[in-house]
Amino acid sequence: MKKLFATSTFIMLSLLLVLAGAPRGAVAGETIKIGSLHDLTGGLNIYGIQMSQGLKLAVQSINAKGGVLGKQIEVVEYDAQSELSKYTQYTNTLLLKDKVPVIFGGLTSSSREAVRPIIHRKKVPYFYNSLYEGGVCDRYNFITGATASQQLSVLMEWAAENYGKKFYIMAPDYNFGTISAHWVHLYAKRLGGEVVGEDFLPLTTSDFGPTLRKIQAAQPDVVVALPVGANQTGFLEQFAAAGLKDKIGIVSTNYGSGNQQVVVSPDAGEGIIVSQEYFMWVEEPQNEPFKKLWESNYGLKEPIISEAANTWNAVHIWAAAVEKAGTTEAEAVVAALESGLSFEGPNGTVTMQPGSHHLRQNIYIVRGNREHAFDVIKVFNSVVADYEEEVCDLTKDPTVSHQFVPDL
Repeated sequence: MKKLFATSTFIMLSLLLVLAGAPRGAVAGETIKIGSLHDLTGGLNIYGIQMSQGLKLAVQSINAKGGVLGKQIEVVEYDAQSELSKYTQYTNTLLLKDKVPVIFGGLTSSSREAVRPIIHRKKVPYFYNSLYEGGVCDRYNFITGATASQQLSVLMEWAAENYGKKFYIMAPDYNFGTISAHWVHLYAKRLGGEVVGEDFLPLTTSDFGPTLRKIQAAQPDVVVALPVGANQTGFLEQFAAAGLKDKIGIVSTNYGSGNQQVVVSPDAGEGIIVSQEYFMWVEEPQNEPFKKLWESNYGLKEPIISEAANTWNAVHIWAAAVEKAGTTEAEAVVAALESGLSFEGPNGTVTMQPGSHHLRQNIYIVRGNREHAFDVIKVFNSVVADYEEEVCDLTKDPTVSHQFVPDL
């Protein structure tokens, strides 16, 4: 009897040791939890809802094929409510209470920067899936959206060739707008052009009369418009109503990323030139299956936005890294992500760059039409985030946690 008791005790202790040493989220018999932190309500939910849907659709697709490491993925989701304070609150909740091994989420650069220090201290992978101004270099950040060095490089060149080299900037007054403007200045200079004016506006601005008067006085060839949120979309209507579209070109890196083209009038939306990493109308092998799966789950009352496709890609890339690592343990997953993983996404082949943690991916230039949609007019294949590759090599120095800004 004593021998049987000793044997049972040994087995129980061994099991407890195994469970105690098991990686976060990967205990035998459990699901693997992942964190989802998006703006499901508030002014930015035009992006957040679809990003959440893209994440859940990816999880559904992966689970249907057996999950990850033989386990089903379980989504733990919080609504950031378009408030920065909620991002910090729920990031801590996901890490400390829910103990997720990865977090997907954030839209604005300010939301990313609210999350990033927490993530870095806790050493958990974080996927930021929005186009942005660029320059983030952090071991635990992985970015699937396009950067300014991918988007603006091709867009500014196109604008200079087709409209002229005098640029005016209209942008939101936070990281995305101010740093993107820095890039506009840089590319204008490289192209032999100039920025003849700029205006940085709060997201709450709805009267753009003063800005329009400044534009008329500056007489640019093209306006680089970077409106964020429902209020700032009104700039495009007021720009068209003032009769400026007949005289001045208008280009953007983020118009359409929240389906702004659906709500603006045909007169306002027609002819706007945009560069992004995904549009629903691109012709790529995996786009049609992706759209069909999306339609069967959510319908297609609104076009699929780039951030939704980026989030779909992010979940699949993370899952591939976990499979390669054989665990959800952070350092092993980061190492797998830094091995140069590729995925066939709806926007073509995307590849995680080991040094910068940004994606090499296609960039599409499109023109707005009168059907509240876009026509693809040019494709740039496998574009590298060259600035991020230049300033950031996390394989050589994994301790860096910084957002770089280019010198003018």
